[in-house]
Amino acid sequence: MQLEIIFIAILIFVVMTYNGQLSIKDLINDNFHLFRKLKEDDWDFYVRAKYGDSVNPDNIFIKRIRNGLTVIVIALFFFLKDIDALKVLISFAIGFVIFKLDYFDIKSYYKRHIFHIDSMLPHYLKSIEILIQHYTVPVAIGKSVLDAPEIFKDGLQEMINEINSGNDTIEPYMNFAKKYPVRDSMRMMRLLYRLSLGSQDRKQEQMLMFSRTISSLQQKARETKYKNRLDKMESKTMSMLMSTGFGVMVLLVLAVMQMMDL
Repeated sequence: MQLEIIFIAILIFVVMTYNGQLSIKDLINDNFHLFRKLKEDDWDFYVRAKYGDSVNPDNIFIKRIRNGLTVIVIALFFFLKDIDALKVLISFAIGFVIFKLDYFDIKSYYKRHIFHIDSMLPHYLKSIEILIQHYTVPVAIGKSVLDAPEIFKDGLQEMINEINSGNDTIEPYMNFAKKYPVRDSMRMMRLLYRLSLGSQDRKQEQMLMFSRTISSLQQKARETKYKNRLDKMESKTMSMLMSTGFGVMVLLVLAVMQMMDL
């Protein structure tokens, strides 16, 4: 009797979905506040790192949920003839794995491009030095948004909006650093905040310190990039040498065996 009820329920679900009376997308949207608890803290950052601001992280997250739920329903359908609590648990586990796959994939993209992404913020701050010399920090940032790297534009605009609304604390700068957790982002935002507090008399001195620090961070990023590139080349060279050495050994063994047969 239990199997018949489950089968009828699935059949009704499929028919209503096909006729448009029931939409998985609408179901997710209506309960998005619940599904949001499954979203990883760094999901939005990884999506922006890969696609920029042209893609809404929530839209991709909804697709992940839909894929996971679809797999759960399909798995339950296959277990329908002999279903029990363990198989229901297995179905949900499979759906959860499918849900997580996109996160691991986009995270691996960030790791492959980590040095390029991490170097964007120091390069951006270095590029607005001239603007900061002539304008206040918030005005300089506002004027630089259009030329900023695509990944940071949304966060920079949010930071400017917070500052313009009257928030003159370090909070807008730290919110930006949390939204884009690249290398040394917290440190760079603290530097920028201190620069915004400086008096006009000390501005040149603070600008010099800011410039040196950002240049140092740029150099650090370049050194890390070159070091990892060198390590990668050394690893490939060692692999090639080992393969060549192994091939030579095999040829020598075959030659010795052939001579012994003669």
